[in-house]
Amino acid sequence: MSSVEESVEVEVPVTTAYNQWTQFEQFPQFMEGVERIEQRTPTLTHWVTSVDGARREFDAQITEQIPDERVAWTTVAGEVRQAGVVTFHRLGATRTKVMLQLEHDPQGIADTVADKLGFVRRQAKGDLGRFKTYIESRGTADGAWRGQV
Repeated sequence: MSSVEESVEVEVPVTTAYNQWTQFEQFPQFMEGVERIEQRTPTLTHWVTSVDGARREFDAQITEQIPDERVAWTTVAGEVRQAGVVTFHRLGATRTKVMLQLEHDPQGIADTVADKLGFVRRQAKGDLGRFKTYIESRGTADGAWRGQV
C-alpha cells in the first residue's frame, strides 16, 4: 500500500466545502481523469476513470460521514484498491482547510512505476487545487447530503 496526504485551504465556510464534497457526481468538474461517478445509494458510488488511456471502473463505499467534519470511503469492487478520508477544518467564518489522506494499492507495473514517480500525489494535489478554484468561483455548493454514516 502507498499513502498520500495533501491539503488545501479554501475561501468558503466549512459547510459550503463539505456540502460540495458530498456531491460525488460533480467530481469530474474538478478531478482530472474522472469521467463519471454514479451515486447508486446514499453510501455507494460507481466510478469510471481514464488516466493515460487506462480506463478503470470501481465501486466505493462510504464508511463514515459526519457533516462538516469528514467523509471516509473504501473501494469494494473493481480494478482499483484504495481507502481514504477527507476532513474539513474550520479556520474562520469563511476559510476551511480540506485534508485528503489516501491509501492505495498500485496494480501492475505501470501503476507501481507511476506511484514511485509521485503521480498519485501530484494528481491529488492538482485535484484539490481544482476543487479550490471550483468552489471559490461558485461561492456556493451544487447541493448537499447531510446524512451521517
